[in-house]
Amino acid sequence: MGLLAGCTSATGPVTLPDDAASGRPAEGGTLRIARPANSRAEGLYPAASLSAYEYLGALYNRLVRLDEAGNAVPDLAQDWEVSGDAMHWTFRMRDGVTFHDGRRFTSRDAAYTLAKILDPALASPQLGVLSPVMSVGGLQASDPTTLIIDLDAPHSDLPSLLSAYQCYVIPEDSLAEIAHTGIGTGPFQLDAFRPAGRGRLLAFEDHFGGRPVLDQIDFFSVQDTQARTNALIAGQVDLLSQTNLDFASAQVVAASAKATIARVRNGQWYTIPLLATSDEFSDVRVRQAIKLAYDPARILAVAAQGNGVVGDDNPVLPTDAAHLDLPHQHDPERAKALLAEAGRPDFAFEISTSSLDPVFTPMAVAFSNSLREAGISATVRNESADSYYTEVWMQKPAMATYWFTGRPIDQLLNQIFRSGSSYNESAWSNARFDGVLDAARAEVDPERRMRHYQDAQRLIVEEGATLTPMFADRLVGISREVLNYHEHGFEFDYLNIGLR
Repeated sequence: MGLLAGCTSATGPVTLPDDAASGRPAEGGTLRIARPANSRAEGLYPAASLSAYEYLGALYNRLVRLDEAGNAVPDLAQDWEVSGDAMHWTFRMRDGVTFHDGRRFTSRDAAYTLAKILDPALASPQLGVLSPVMSVGGLQASDPTTLIIDLDAPHSDLPSLLSAYQCYVIPEDSLAEIAHTGIGTGPFQLDAFRPAGRGRLLAFEDHFGGRPVLDQIDFFSVQDTQARTNALIAGQVDLLSQTNLDFASAQVVAASAKATIARVRNGQWYTIPLLATSDEFSDVRVRQAIKLAYDPARILAVAAQGNGVVGDDNPVLPTDAAHLDLPHQHDPERAKALLAEAGRPDFAFEISTSSLDPVFTPMAVAFSNSLREAGISATVRNESADSYYTEVWMQKPAMATYWFTGRPIDQLLNQIFRSGSSYNESAWSNARFDGVLDAARAEVDPERRMRHYQDAQRLIVEEGATLTPMFADRLVGISREVLNYHEHGFEFDYLNIGLR
């Protein structure tokens, strides 16, 4: 597939579209997706720390998924019930579901999937979320359509944890080959896959939710963001996956004849984690000073051109029902006083960034500039995009990074902020915070559980080591031929997406 060498500029102001086009697509066709060339170690095992996750939603189903309101709804499990003490859960499976190789899906497959996630030797990112409340001994497939989970500790919202993409269900005894076979129950089945290379999916005729609209999905790995964008404008691909376009590029795409923009409101949660175990940021007073010194509104205006909402250092979206409104305090003079108290009156540090995401560098530069009023010097250091998440993430004292929004609040707080979690990018450890999360999981009353989650947010804002300047709109490049692109929680609807 040839790619254009350059990209022309848009002339005059361009208004970006608010939503992707919807309508009745033609039956069949091939959707061509350009994705970054991830590590050659990537595979199709959903629970792995390195997976080609653009493929996963097409190949697999979970027991439970989240709707756009954040509610747990049936997927492979058609319903569930819990005991009054939130210790005993019963999930009833759909009957008549088959895997791509013709095997019947049963509760044994669900139990096997969870058992593998709970195996410390496999180091799944979901292990730290599930293991505090669940162990392999509590999993029982009592009959082909019934999965019983007896928890080690109470959890009143367990279905939300099973909605993570790491919890896609794989066939029993498939671990040895699943990374390259991709056998699931999803709307597409694997035809070809090469790590960091090309891939192809074909419609699965026997999917329990009905046949997908498309006949085929072709994946192309293209590392360079500009090359992916050029290919879209030239009509060589239909969708840019894992790419949040910068505003200038989005304007060019929206003004082109063959492509446009799908705007995912507040789709990306941008963070600046400060490594709490480092000499620079181990003192909570230093972290509090930096929070007081910088201005998140300035970062949103500069780095995202105002396309999103300020984060106020709270990782929970303002639109989430559990969000606690703690407006950010911008007080450079108080920041100076705290640094003097901590013995760091002339505080300086480096913040790492890269071209991996187009927002990283403008966010880092705006952040650095914002600190100057408090006398803080932050030098922006550009790192290689190829090794950013292997040699920089969770290793350098400060860095720019992002997550897709859409995680249920329990998973968000436990996976990214609980002590010892493999995704705790700031390495912040707070026993009081962990205790609040445990109390929330044990609480069966929804209002009291929400108050626990809000107490957790307050601790993150006041004592935590992760800055949340903003939630930015994700600007996704798509062909004007694409219909029904609906994204939620870093995945889109593979069943209903189609072409004109």
